[in-house]
Amino acid sequence: MVHQARKRFGQNFLQDHNIIYNILANIHAQAGEHWVEIGPGLGAITEPLLQENIILDVVELDRDLVSFLAEKFRQWENFTLHSGDALNFDFSALVKKDEKLRIIGNLPYNISTPLLFHLLDNAYCIEDMHFMLQKEVVDRICADPGSKKYGRLSVMMQYFCATEKVFDVPPESFDPVPKVMSAIVKLTPHEQPPVEIDDIKLLNKVVTTAFSQRRKTIRNSLKKLVTEAQLIEMNIDPTLRAEALSLAEFALISHHIVIEE
Repeated sequence: MVHQARKRFGQNFLQDHNIIYNILANIHAQAGEHWVEIGPGLGAITEPLLQENIILDVVELDRDLVSFLAEKFRQWENFTLHSGDALNFDFSALVKKDEKLRIIGNLPYNISTPLLFHLLDNAYCIEDMHFMLQKEVVDRICADPGSKKYGRLSVMMQYFCATEKVFDVPPESFDPVPKVMSAIVKLTPHEQPPVEIDDIKLLNKVVTTAFSQRRKTIRNSLKKLVTEAQLIEMNIDPTLRAEALSLAEFALISHHIVIEE
């Protein structure tokens, strides 16, 4: 099949066999595990995964690719194809008994962040996730406090998951060749959150508000949510900027914020 990559689907097909080998070496797929692949494309990762005797569900939006994949893997009994949008897909519906899903995918750059948060709504039934993303996004996910790359995505993803950058992937590993560097990230949902919070929406509100004006001190950026006196009482320096605060400090602030009606 000659498939023309479609820009509206953000398609860049992985074709570098060394990168494919490195991905498989890092994910340690074991026979009998239940995997989900998002956006399998032409099946570069799909086929070697199936050869590991795993149970594999794949989710593909492009109907032409759905037809191609259905034909290519029709003889594999451990393969199930779902035609649909991963952003609206109910991943929890795939879970059988007490198992947890392992998820892999080369995610379109234009939907990677909302898709990650959609998956985290189902974090309780996910063992781990291995994704190809834009390198800049991976660096942001894994950034530590104090880094210029540290932001809302860092804090919220690290609340839900242990994050690990695995390796970089150069543009020439794809067809067509993207204009940006890619990277593999491993995300492992925490069995217990690293900090206690009252409400994830409150934490998200604090983090979003703080980083929406990241050049300001938190005394100013968060003044509608928390007072300077409260920050001092929490032993948080009100002259710090958002990028200097840890997840634990954001969680502490979320316990004290005042929501204006």
